[in-house]
Amino acid sequence: QVQLVESGGGLVQPGGSLRLSCAGSRSIFSMYAMGWYRQGSGKQRELVAGITWGGTTTYADSVKDRFTISRDNAKNTVYLQMNSLKPEDTAVYYCNAVNNVHSWSTVYQWGQGTQVTVSS
Repeated sequence: QVQLVESGGGLVQPGGSLRLSCAGSRSIFSMYAMGWYRQGSGKQRELVAGITWGGTTTYADSVKDRFTISRDNAKNTVYLQMNSLKPEDTAVYYCNAVNNVHSWSTVYQWGQGTQVTVSS
């Protein structure tokens, strides 16, 4: 059974913006920290941004000051606002529940993700 569903990806020009959404169940969003991860072609999956239940955030150095992660626990949704996008941001983006905010290890199997392509 799919636990989380990502949406909001698409094609955008360099310098543009996208907002990704990740929707799940109330049980997930009441229990866990959440993370956004990405995997570019031929690359390993990496943590992009994470947020605890209480709202403490962390970011990869490559996206800090450009991306913002947020969550709305009442809506059971986590967001990734991506600004000033660069071609190197092109990847499939995934969300997952996190059970350890030191290692950012994930709870569920990876879903389909949402494709972000930054190109002119």
